[in-house]
Amino acid sequence: MVTLMTPPKAPDQTDGTLPSAASSCAMPVALATLTKRSEFLRAARGDKQGTASMMVQGQARADGGDAIRVGFTCSKKVGNAVARNRAKRRLRAAAREVVARHGRPGWDYVLIGKRDVTAARPFEALKSDLAHALRKLHERAAP
Repeated sequence: MVTLMTPPKAPDQTDGTLPSAASSCAMPVALATLTKRSEFLRAARGDKQGTASMMVQGQARADGGDAIRVGFTCSKKVGNAVARNRAKRRLRAAAREVVARHGRPGWDYVLIGKRDVTAARPFEALKSDLAHALRKLHERAAP
């Protein structure tokens, strides 16, 4: 004999006592991605700040847009394709958390991974390095 189980009923949310899952989550700041070589080169003409785990290039854009744009790159010195992709994944994850809070609207940033360090550094230290680099870039850019 097979016994079928019915799932429990969801709570009634029409009375407003329970918020929906989507409304209780804070929306993160959307980061646009640099994709064109000319955008990377323009950011490279800006200021640079090195840290133990990455190099960060940044420059304010003159187009008047408010978006924060970020690009990621790793040279072949970082390793094979697997190592480069792992380093870039870690840089993207750190950027989602740090650039959204410490980045300035209207700026372009390029994060460049370093050999043997970006992929191996503890994630909290990686985020700390990025926050430090952004703070230094913005201090030098202040009028």
